[in-house]
Amino acid sequence: MLVDQKISFARLIRWTWEHTAQLLLLSAVVAALYAFNLVPIALPWLPISVMGTAVAFYLGFKNNSAYDRMWEARKIWGGIVNDSRSWGMMVDGYVSNLFRQSDVDQEEIQSIKRRLIYRHIAWLYAHRSQLLVAAPWEYMSQGGRVARKAEMFQKTYGIGLVDDEVTRTELKVFLPEHEHDRLVGHVNTAAQIINEQSRDLRSLREQDLIDDFRHMEMVNLLRSFYALQGKNERIKKFPLPRQYASMSRLFVWTFVLLLPFTMIPELMKLGSWGFWLSIPVNALVGWIYVTMEAVGDYSENPFQGMANDIPMLSLCRTVEIDLREMLGETELPQAVAAKNGILM
Repeated sequence: MLVDQKISFARLIRWTWEHTAQLLLLSAVVAALYAFNLVPIALPWLPISVMGTAVAFYLGFKNNSAYDRMWEARKIWGGIVNDSRSWGMMVDGYVSNLFRQSDVDQEEIQSIKRRLIYRHIAWLYAHRSQLLVAAPWEYMSQGGRVARKAEMFQKTYGIGLVDDEVTRTELKVFLPEHEHDRLVGHVNTAAQIINEQSRDLRSLREQDLIDDFRHMEMVNLLRSFYALQGKNERIKKFPLPRQYASMSRLFVWTFVLLLPFTMIPELMKLGSWGFWLSIPVNALVGWIYVTMEAVGDYSENPFQGMANDIPMLSLCRTVEIDLREMLGETELPQAVAAKNGILM
C-alpha cells in the first residue's frame, strides 16, 4: 500500500518510462511522416474524439471495478483484525477452571491459551502466504519479459521490501513441531489450522475447561474466520473478467495509435515550432490514457505482492502484537514500518 501523500514524479517516471518512450517514439515517427509529406491525409478530429470519450468511460468502469475489489479486500482484512482480537479476548477469558470440579494448574491453562493464540497467529501468516501465490492471470505467471518486470516490481516496490521480516512469520515459530509437519502438507494449510482449532476446542469442552455456551461462541468465531478466508480466496481466484481487463488495453492502444494522425497535423499548422510541439503534446495525451489503464490493471489484484497490495504483513503483525500482549508477553516484535513510502 502506498502511504506517501503524493506519488513522486521520479517514481511515476520509473513506473511508466517504457510507455512514455513508446509514445514519444510513435509521436516522433508520425510527425516526421507529416513533415516530409509522406502521409497525404489527416484524420478528422470528431470520430477520434468520440472514440476517446468512449475509451475514457470504459476505463472509468474498469478502474471503479478494480477499486471495488481492492476496497472489499481491505474490509475483509479489517474483519480479520477485529475477529482476531475477539478470539484473543475469548481465549483469555473463557478458558478457565470455572466449570471443573478439580482445578487444572494455572501454568497448564496458560499453556493452552498460548497454544490457541499462537495457532491463530500461524493461521494469519499461512493465509497471507497462500494469497501471495501467483494466479494464472497475474503478471508473475505470464512468463518472459512481463514476468521479469513483475518480479522487479515485487522486489523493488513490493514484498521484496520485507524479505527481512519473513523469518518472523514462519509457521514453525507458532506451531509445535509435530503439528507443523502435519499441517504444512495439506493443500490448504490455513483451512486445516482452523480445523485444528476446532478439534482443540472440543477437547477443552470434554475437559470442562470451557462450557457449552463458550464452546459454541468460539466455534462461531472460527466459522467467521472461514468465511473471511473464503472471501479473500474469492477475490484471489476470481479475476476481474478478462473481457473487461483485456479489451480496455486494446481500446486504449487503438485510440493512442490513431490519435497522432489527427492531433499532429493540427498542431503542425501552428508554424515551424508546431512540429516540435506536436511530439510531446500527443505523447502526453496518450500517456494519460495508458496510465489510467495501467492503474486499473495493477489495482485489480490486491494480493500480488506489489505496492498496490493490501498491507497484509503489517495487519498480521499488528494482530500478533495485540494477541501476544493478551498473553502477558513483553518481548514483542516491532510493527512493520513503511519502506520507500510503501507499507506491505
